[in-house]
Amino acid sequence: MSKENTCFNQFKQDVLNRKKLFGCWAALGSPVTTEILGLAGFDWLLLDSEHACNDVLSLIPQLMTLKDSKSAPIVRPASNDPVLLKRLLDIGFYNFLIPMVETKEQAIQAVKSTRYPPEGFRGVSVAHRSNRFGTIPDYFEKINQNICVMVQIESQQGVDNIEEISAVDGVDLLFVGPGDLSAALNHLGQPGHPDVQKVIQRIFDVAKAHNKSVGILAPVEADARRYIEMGATFVGVGSDLGAFRGATQALADKYLK
Repeated sequence: MSKENTCFNQFKQDVLNRKKLFGCWAALGSPVTTEILGLAGFDWLLLDSEHACNDVLSLIPQLMTLKDSKSAPIVRPASNDPVLLKRLLDIGFYNFLIPMVETKEQAIQAVKSTRYPPEGFRGVSVAHRSNRFGTIPDYFEKINQNICVMVQIESQQGVDNIEEISAVDGVDLLFVGPGDLSAALNHLGQPGHPDVQKVIQRIFDVAKAHNKSVGILAPVEADARRYIEMGATFVGVGSDLGAFRGATQALADKYLK
């Protein structure tokens, strides 16, 4: 969301234009660590509430700390739940990464949950944090087209239905969850396995055929660069948890071993 009193979402335009966007997971649930991440210059930061200890009340201060950051905030909800999405929309999120989307119907639900009628069924509150408590006069006219919906493909069923999911209007990007996908393909902990890589390439190819952007989480640099060559334009290159864990262990190892 831009700093002006408007709904325009540049991040969504960058996704639709397939601009290369690099970001980082924010899983520690702290406004301080998220504020530090926001100073690094990433294109986006994902505030995770699926596999992290975030909820609505912890996400609001993290959004506040990113007001002066160039990094676009994205939220990953715990599930594709319309009520949960409504609350996340109302507190100020414009960009959503929806986990475990396996069917066309689930993809449609994700899109419609984030739109006011007639395009969807988002519940209406006249004053909430997202419309600056009722002070954005054109919010209801412009917000629908400025919500970015990205869906995670991370199961065999999702792969089987990839063509139909990719064709859903309002799905802006398909995101591969390599950990869950490798487990679903009976290669738990082996996202680099040839069978998994073959499926990832298929997802990328189908997304491209439907003029959709595609992304993936790849904290290992060699993997990230390979996925970019394969067609990824949205790449998660690390996490606050991983960076903190690695740095603290390296510091301890200097003196304790």
